[in-house]
Amino acid sequence: MGKHLFLTERRRIAVGRHTIKLLILRPLDWSGESEPVPGVLWVHGGGYQSGSAKDIFATRALSLVVKFGAVLVAPDYRLSKRHPYPAALHDCYAALLYLRDHAAELGVRDDQIMVGGESAGGGMAAALCMLARDRGEVAIAYQMPLYPMLDDRDTPSSADNHAPNWNTKRNRRAWQRYLREAYGTDLVSVYAAPARCTDYAGLPPCYTFVGDIEPFYCETLDYVRHLREAGVEAEADVYENWFHAYDLFFPTKKIVRQAIERFEEHFRFACGHYFAPQRREGQDSAGPD
Repeated sequence: MGKHLFLTERRRIAVGRHTIKLLILRPLDWSGESEPVPGVLWVHGGGYQSGSAKDIFATRALSLVVKFGAVLVAPDYRLSKRHPYPAALHDCYAALLYLRDHAAELGVRDDQIMVGGESAGGGMAAALCMLARDRGEVAIAYQMPLYPMLDDRDTPSSADNHAPNWNTKRNRRAWQRYLREAYGTDLVSVYAAPARCTDYAGLPPCYTFVGDIEPFYCETLDYVRHLREAGVEAEADVYENWFHAYDLFFPTKKIVRQAIERFEEHFRFACGHYFAPQRREGQDSAGPD
């Protein structure tokens, strides 16, 4: 696949009584006669409390458009400083439904809707996969939750972590802000903290990578293990001495370039092998109302 120029577009969608912005990146060379391409909902990181959709320009997401010609949708979801869970989940799920409903207009294959993100965005990608499976409203073909923020409880790697960029103190504070009164209780939903899930069957195939000195090391590997145990294809690459979001800080380092190549190899494979047709009217939906 060659390099693609891309078109940037911003739209607004309604989420209940609120509206949120979507940042949409499409190949500039697409026309109505072009073959449809994979559509990726990419969720930005920031511990659910900071960041914006435009952060995708500095992440792994951009290459999916530039190198592979995919269509990318990034939601500017509400942040936990003012809007705790489930506001961000509602916003991102609405964006996912928008991608499904506007697939033809955007030039997207509706049987190749994928989700991904870094950090909190990776955690949200996992949560969306669980919510989509349980509601049965939209089928997701593939997930790319990179070093995802999945567990509000302490793990062996997050309980006493003093690595650069993200550590135990920042992690606990972010979860407290996101969950508010539910933090530290057993009332936390699996759609808020996907590590609390006990049923991984029927989730989409997954690829991720993570550093071995960052807080999310254990929960990332646990997530992949649970997927595999449920019969879901899943793989994780681990990089030594990488702190949180290491690839974004040092994108030109040789090992980071290798990690990027691995990520892109998995995406290329997914484009050729993973499909999830949408349910049509009249078909039964699985999962709770």
